[in-house]
Amino acid sequence: MKFEDVILVSVDDHTIEPPNCFGRHMPEKYKGREPRVEQRSGRDVWVFEEQATGYMGLNSVVGRPKEEFGMEPLGYDHMRKGTWDIKSRVDDMNANGVLGSLCFPTFPGFAGQRFQNVADKGVSLAAIQAYNDWHVEEWCNAAPGRFIPLMVIPWWDPQAAAVEINRMAKRGVHALTLSDNPTVHGYPSIHNDHWDPIWKACSDNNVVICCHIGTGAKAVHASDESPIDAWITSMPISIANSAADWLWAPMWKKYPNLKMALSEGGIGWIPYFLERANFTHHHHQAWTNSNFNGMDPSDFFNKHIICCYIEDAFGLQNLDKINVDMVTWECDYPHSDCTWPRSADIFWEQAKHLPDETINKISHLNAMREFSYNPFEILGKENCTVGALRAQATHVSTAPELGMGGAAPKRDPNKPVTSGDINSMFASADAQSAL
Repeated sequence: MKFEDVILVSVDDHTIEPPNCFGRHMPEKYKGREPRVEQRSGRDVWVFEEQATGYMGLNSVVGRPKEEFGMEPLGYDHMRKGTWDIKSRVDDMNANGVLGSLCFPTFPGFAGQRFQNVADKGVSLAAIQAYNDWHVEEWCNAAPGRFIPLMVIPWWDPQAAAVEINRMAKRGVHALTLSDNPTVHGYPSIHNDHWDPIWKACSDNNVVICCHIGTGAKAVHASDESPIDAWITSMPISIANSAADWLWAPMWKKYPNLKMALSEGGIGWIPYFLERANFTHHHHQAWTNSNFNGMDPSDFFNKHIICCYIEDAFGLQNLDKINVDMVTWECDYPHSDCTWPRSADIFWEQAKHLPDETINKISHLNAMREFSYNPFEILGKENCTVGALRAQATHVSTAPELGMGGAAPKRDPNKPVTSGDINSMFASADAQSAL
């Protein structure tokens, strides 16, 4: 295989919602109460039911030189346009050699958690449905064949969630976003039958449950004096605790067709995780009563759980230790971990030693199968390669944009940026947003 012939589908990117995305889709009953963007203290802030939030920070630094990464973006003028404008997003995908993209929300929270504990459940459900309609009609359908749609659901009412899953599945949506640990947000654990209507609706409609890192079990800041690098290092692997919880949960036996994705979790740690899971089961099942129907925990993991990585050379060297049919690739645009505009190049550097069949699986075929996504029938396979896409993007500048503006915090070059520095920036931003 040649580099130019690679086809890349990313199962983890993000949209910064444009300011007007909810208004056109809220029902008449709730007009005027939709989430909206306001200017507060020189900052673009999302407001919903009088609660303000909107610090994009590291979620929207793509295109900046790395020296300007951090919490600088305060508004849409401080971000690369591809973060929130669909035409510019497709241009940036082409320049990056990326065919398809599944985009998590930003303002609602990666799992839609900001909608879940609003007092008026009627307006909250209306906002969820408005978001889903915008995401399909104005984001995904604006560029047919380029996006894998993703829905948000109401956690507080599993029956209403099942209705929404069925509604969106009929519109071609086969992925939803959910916290990897809902108990963090005050909801029952995934072991509770509270969630059964959701699991059933997902199983019936081939909808993948996408659990993004940071939505439940989070990487821990060891101390305020710890360099922020330590927290960033442990962030993907932090989902391992939740992966164990999901592996031992009951839904796989109830709904054997159900699938989930450990979004942005990486793959290098999984071989040992599976070894440990099997050891635990064989060593302890006599007293813990664990039951995998005569199989190993690794068999359940390999069947039900989709693994996702951005860069993971070690994992790609050890694919024989995991199920290669459930490995998918991610770009993470426009976050700070994103490798745009060299994502295709880095993928190739790490994967070119693999057989063509394996490269095709992890680059696009697994994602297409698991997320019921077929861009070839819309675009033609010959137009979906890295080479063909980049040929469409010769007008797109990928040079770092200096001085995009924003907070421009002062940093001491003689000391590392710490967890305490970042936490104080968040606290300051929250205080300003509330003004």
